[in-house]
Amino acid sequence: METRAKSSFDTDVLVVGGGLVGQSLAIALANAGVGVMVLDRTVPETTLVPEHDGRASAISFASQEVLRAIGVWDAVPESQPILGIRVSDRLSPLHIHFDHKALGGEPFGAMVENRHLRLALHTTTKRTTVRNVAPESLKSFDVNGFGVQAILESGGELRARMLVAADGARSQTRDRAGIGTRGWSYDQWGIVTTVEHERPHHGIAHERFLNPGPFAILPLTGNRSSLVWTESPPMAAEMVKLDDNRFSQELRARFGDFLGEIETIGPRWRYPLHLRLADSYVADRVALVGDAAHAMHPIAGQGLNLGLRDAAALAEVIVDANRLGLDIAGPDVLARYQRWRRLDGLTLLSVTDGLSKLFAPNSGPIAWARDLGLAAVNQMPPLKQFFVNHARGTVGKMPKLLQGTPL
Repeated sequence: METRAKSSFDTDVLVVGGGLVGQSLAIALANAGVGVMVLDRTVPETTLVPEHDGRASAISFASQEVLRAIGVWDAVPESQPILGIRVSDRLSPLHIHFDHKALGGEPFGAMVENRHLRLALHTTTKRTTVRNVAPESLKSFDVNGFGVQAILESGGELRARMLVAADGARSQTRDRAGIGTRGWSYDQWGIVTTVEHERPHHGIAHERFLNPGPFAILPLTGNRSSLVWTESPPMAAEMVKLDDNRFSQELRARFGDFLGEIETIGPRWRYPLHLRLADSYVADRVALVGDAAHAMHPIAGQGLNLGLRDAAALAEVIVDANRLGLDIAGPDVLARYQRWRRLDGLTLLSVTDGLSKLFAPNSGPIAWARDLGLAAVNQMPPLKQFFVNHARGTVGKMPKLLQGTPL
């Protein structure tokens, strides 16, 4: 490997994008003594929504370990453990039910409102050496044999040993690095909102496959649930425009009455669903994490978890190189990150894409065989355990942070 060049830099790592994944990576690096700056369009304080904004994330067990290891999880004000997962197909009585007690005892993970996770990351960041440069955007960058020179929209310049693109699915940083993507649109939109209901959810996450796509009911604290509702683009556009009473009627028709009376609380969000995978996770002195590297169908709720696994792996290879006095963005270091993460990303994208197609609207023998498959898996504990391990993020070669071990 190449040794680290002795040159003057503003920071070791410049992270472009201060979202959930980018900020987690920055904290992990700073905790291990790596200099890090985060470049973001928004001042961090302005992203701290004091009231519920309707958005929440499913945090797998392994992702909780990451957040715990970097000191963030204890700062999360509240979370709802996921104690069960129930998968059903339209009106069929056949289903799969995963119970945490029967399959290891630990929760599958937790549901956390994004506002609480942002607050925890912000609180933790202030206790570290992470420097936030905001509001600011990256205009361009040049790479040489020793580092990266970033030109900011304001006209300022920053020099770093390496650049990390954490700026989302439409990453301009990825594009500027010359990394292409491949994928497709699902011609579906996701509607996200929150409901309050009469009966307790008992910590059970429900995934129902309706027409034209999945309808997820995910438990939040109290008698509340977060909904991720898949619809065609025209229908999604109409749904978010409905008044509260009409929207609630449409919701009840799909939700059912198993949780009693329901009431929508907070705003509604909609976003297009697509699959996208970067042709490479790395370029010269550049690495991609999170949605900049991959975007998937929300059918399994694993988007953020995949991004946190990226952050855990990238942090580990950077810290290992830094402690050995090596170039943290040397070709061997970035190649190690690519080998570690790209197969996992490709595998999960393939699984979620396959599930979206398997449960696409159809009838007759295909639907019947699918329902029998659900019932068969429900009666096979070893196979259920296999799916649980994937849901909890505890498969494959796990970075230290995913095992709850600080770097």
